[in-house]
Amino acid sequence: MGIDAAGAAELVDGLASRGMVVGGDRSTVGGAGRYEHHNPTTGRVQATVPLAGADDVDAAVQAARAALPAWRALPPNERMAALHRLADLLSARRKEAGAVNALDNGTPVSAMDSGGYASGFVRYYAGWVDKLEGEVVPVHGGGGFDYVVPEPYGVIGAIVPWNGPMMGMGQKCGPALAAGNTVVAKPPEIAPFGAIAFAELALEAGLPPGVVNVVPGGAVAGDALVRHPGVDKVSFTGGTATARLVMAAAAETLTPLALELGGKSANVVFPDADLDVAVSSAAFLGATLLSGQGCALPTRLYVHDDVYEEVVERLVRQVAAVAVGDPLDRRTLMGPVVTEAACERILGVIRRAQAEGSGTLLTGGGRLDGDLAGGWFVAPTVFGDVDHASDLARNEVFGPVLSVLRFSDEDEVLAKVNDSDYGLGAYLHTRDVSRALRLAAAFDVGSVTVNGFPGGSPGAPFGGVKQSGFGREGGKAGLEEMVRRKNVFIAT
Repeated sequence: MGIDAAGAAELVDGLASRGMVVGGDRSTVGGAGRYEHHNPTTGRVQATVPLAGADDVDAAVQAARAALPAWRALPPNERMAALHRLADLLSARRKEAGAVNALDNGTPVSAMDSGGYASGFVRYYAGWVDKLEGEVVPVHGGGGFDYVVPEPYGVIGAIVPWNGPMMGMGQKCGPALAAGNTVVAKPPEIAPFGAIAFAELALEAGLPPGVVNVVPGGAVAGDALVRHPGVDKVSFTGGTATARLVMAAAAETLTPLALELGGKSANVVFPDADLDVAVSSAAFLGATLLSGQGCALPTRLYVHDDVYEEVVERLVRQVAAVAVGDPLDRRTLMGPVVTEAACERILGVIRRAQAEGSGTLLTGGGRLDGDLAGGWFVAPTVFGDVDHASDLARNEVFGPVLSVLRFSDEDEVLAKVNDSDYGLGAYLHTRDVSRALRLAAAFDVGSVTVNGFPGGSPGAPFGGVKQSGFGREGGKAGLEEMVRRKNVFIAT
């Protein structure tokens, strides 16, 4: 049995009433005021959230710095055990986490196991605690002992996204804590509850106060965190435009950054593909999952001329049949978008695409009414015969809008896939192994998925190139983002 609307509302109300997590203290009074959080399914206010101001961020950074020496010095087996306890709690509370996520941002409980994902990342990195290795460097031209040791950066400023706040906490806190860092996390005011819940579970798991701090807020809190001289590195997930502001602010203190940003990922279907798999992945990943609000979702679908008509006909039929509704209902595959402003922005993109003749609207295109009229529901939308040069094909919509484009040969589609400002991911459907290997190497992106759905393993590095950012989350590469290497030479 899942958690019903009343139970989910009670969870969110409790998190809001306890507020920010700073050290071992809780605060419901933020220096930047309060934010009325709306339930995206109903459009009604469901809680008020304290907004962190600069003083709140400073208090959180001070708490993180105070906790750093003891956490860093904790024997590896004890730090590992603490992270395993946190992973256990995240897994045990996964139903609650799913319900909180549904009210945070409208993600259906059937579409994302946010607690399970967070648990998986924390548990994976718990296994790395006693495996961080140094190295001995050969000494040239004389005696001595030269070696390199990994050290934590110190305090990590983690700016987590609204489309997966608890999962984002797992992705960022897992490697940061395993390496011996402490964390100040800033979730956005529009979806703060998953991050607050994560911090509460960290305290319940016995992590010392100050190791994980959460200060919900908007631009004021984010700017204060990035500029704070007590923050040693910033890990940011969000939009490319905001990332430019983050980079400018971090430049003042030369604070190092890891940026996981937007995308306009392509999905390529060749005539020899398994069309059942290709169409299902395009319908779910390109027009349904997270209501299109995911940075790596393949919202550009390139279909070979030989199978274009068949793929489009099957695709439109599947997308039109998607179960859209209450994200707490396990039968729902697609929920609302995160805010009313997001809803209006997405509908504006659709209207402009129609006015500019960017493509042919095949299904969707409007706001859903009836029982869903009070919420922020955009119908899953597909445009066919989209112009590759159009804004619709080139810019991130961040909504349930899929663009379908034609291609005639491998060279053409390779050029079109790479002709993008973004480089987060690419998807490919073909039975030709040589072609798959050739294109996987040639796509200018951070990750490639062939003939299916992304693996989602915490052991796989995730990140982009070009305007999709730099740095990686997941795998050993994600751990290396949270350590710096110190060289020590001892003359003999």
